[in-house]
Amino acid sequence: MVEAGDGATDTHVPVLAGRIVELLAPALDQPGATYVDGTLGLGGHAGLILDACPQASLIGIDRDPAALDVAAERLARFGDRVRLYRAVYHELPEVLEEAGLRKVQGICLDLGLSSLQIDRRERGFAYSVDAPLDMRMDPDSELTAQTIVNTWPAIDISRALRVHGEERFADRIARRIVAAREEEPFTSSARLVSVIADAIPAAARHTGGHPAKRTFQALRIVVNAELESLAGVLPAALGALARGGRLAVLAYHSGEDRLVKRAFATASTDHVPVGVPAVPAGYQSQYTLLTRGAERPDAAEIEANPRAASARLRAIARNQEESR
Repeated sequence: MVEAGDGATDTHVPVLAGRIVELLAPALDQPGATYVDGTLGLGGHAGLILDACPQASLIGIDRDPAALDVAAERLARFGDRVRLYRAVYHELPEVLEEAGLRKVQGICLDLGLSSLQIDRRERGFAYSVDAPLDMRMDPDSELTAQTIVNTWPAIDISRALRVHGEERFADRIARRIVAAREEEPFTSSARLVSVIADAIPAAARHTGGHPAKRTFQALRIVVNAELESLAGVLPAALGALARGGRLAVLAYHSGEDRLVKRAFATASTDHVPVGVPAVPAGYQSQYTLLTRGAERPDAAEIEANPRAASARLRAIARNQEESR
């Protein structure tokens, strides 16, 4: 959910903002429509949706209380059209129950980090500055990056870096981390970055971005159980859509995008026996893809907001007519 701007709390531009409004607005421009922003962040997408769809109301969800505070201030101009909840997005069913809703007309999930989390040094997400090894989106959760690098076995650290960071030097990095912590436990990011860089062969250090990028991504994903939460929210979000409702998901790495792609493909596939020449009336899939593959930001947006470069957008709609 990275946003461009001068820090985390001033002017900012949500990723693929215009395209998301274009995809969701047809379902939200009607009396009584409800839009759920499951990753509210700083409220960028939410504000644009509410401006474009004056009949819609917002259910905003975020696990980060600091983000909710900023979003509440930014969205105050919409008055009682806005209701905010502190929760993780996989808790969507519980939030909707608390809000007294069964179905909604639009949902957006903008995964990953907000600029608030990246730019506030004390949160520990950035590898470019020395900071505490925290990386929690919810400051009340227990697991931190410091716990992982100081207590997990090398085999578990390596698996996390390989699976969630696609780090090809995962084993080397994990062994170096374990060896370094035996000399002195890790307390901040600068020393960890140095150990990671030293573990990567010299010829590979200057390719593929910052040498610590993939390791920090993997640690963040594990700390916040991001893929588990995403796997939980996708069926819940699809099930929460009213007829004609729309869901848009912005992913920022291949692990996220694979989950979204598979969930959308399954939902939009007709399920009839092999060999049936045509899909009988009433047995078509309940959902239709709105995007062909994953849409990406154009060069102009990436130049204005380099953090958006890895974004992948997919969207799906629940059909007006239900199948049997």
